[in-house]
Amino acid sequence: MKLREFEGYLQQLKGFDSPKIAFEQYITPAHLASRVLFAMDQSFDDLEDKIVGDFGVGAGMLSIGSQMLGAAATVGFDIDEEALNVALQNMDQMEVDVELVQADVTQLQEREGGFTNMWRDTFDTIIMNPPFGTKNNSGIDMKFLEQAAHVCTGAIYSLNKSSTRNYILKKCKEFNLEGEVVAELSYTLPKTYKFHKKKSVDIEVDFIRFVGK
Repeated sequence: MKLREFEGYLQQLKGFDSPKIAFEQYITPAHLASRVLFAMDQSFDDLEDKIVGDFGVGAGMLSIGSQMLGAAATVGFDIDEEALNVALQNMDQMEVDVELVQADVTQLQEREGGFTNMWRDTFDTIIMNPPFGTKNNSGIDMKFLEQAAHVCTGAIYSLNKSSTRNYILKKCKEFNLEGEVVAELSYTLPKTYKFHKKKSVDIEVDFIRFVGK
């Protein structure tokens, strides 16, 4: 499948019915999603025949795209039931099968006399477009990354604000990860919430690949 064709399929996916600012819900643009997923697959061989986890699956853009590019299986996690319902509708439309799990990604690990986790070392690859940690979610992007480090045996991919690059590349070492910025991108956020004054705003983001030390 060529990139333009792939992007065209992803553009057909619907967004959130009632996006929630508490979860910083914005659909990942098809233009951006198609390119990061192509990079994962063609530059790093981290999608085809891999078990993929999608943290904060939202409307399903990255999970559905992963399956379309040949992932062996994809599991999408989200705390919001309404978002999962949208993802399910999009899966039905595209005739793609993704396992959906309602869960707080930041609480996947449980401590009971040590580390126990049913998802530990389950995934070959993790993809995530986490909340940037604005508003009342300060630090949540790093909580996503910490959890990903526990459940992934291969590469973790994340979209993060470029302005936080130096902090993230340093912080990831606490999770025994090394990070590399594989692309610098522009993330166009459309007007989604009432307090937004502009029709859209462009945010500079890094597409970062993390691997264990």
